Amino acid sequence: MKYSQKIILKNGKEAWLRNGDAADGKAVFDVFNQTHAETDYLLTYPDENSFDPQREASFLQEKTDSPNEIEILAIVDDQIVGTAGIEAVGTKAKIKHRAEFGISVLREYWGIGLGRALAEACIRCAKDAGYIQVELNVVADNDKAISLYKSLGFEEFGRNPQGFLSRESGFQELVYMLLKL
Repeated sequence: MKYSQKIILKNGKEAWLRNGDAADGKAVFDVFNQTHAETDYLLTYPDENSFDPQREASFLQEKTDSPNEIEILAIVDDQIVGTAGIEAVGTKAKIKHRAEFGISVLREYWGIGLGRALAEACIRCAKDAGYIQVELNVVADNDKAISLYKSLGFEEFGRNPQGFLSRESGFQELVYMLLKL
């Protein structure tokens, strides 16, 4: 899928939200590793990244060429500072109406509207792709993210008290949320 939008952030800076492509592979790989080192709320640690810059480039190109999946980059001052995307839960008839949502933003860019803009862009793309619902899971202690998702219309539909086993804090409860489109 393709997407492109310019927005103004709360700090007055302009951000460009656009789909990634192969040329962005190295920069996205680096941002992935940095965002995953800056918080304990994401699924993986940097040392668990199964991609290298070339595999990241292929992944981004696959999403750009896909009719129903996307990886959107957030660019501020010509630097990638965050990513978000939607992926099909599966292709089987009973689940092809569902998309999964994921997001990561460099800590320096938290709280200025970038996460909301990326989430809204992904929701628009999910609607355009024909999905009926978007799903995510979030660490229960991540109050800011849960508040954002609720403000966008996501509803909680379950919890897993031992969803993550963090190297830093032990078990983390996961909140499962969905948005009906």
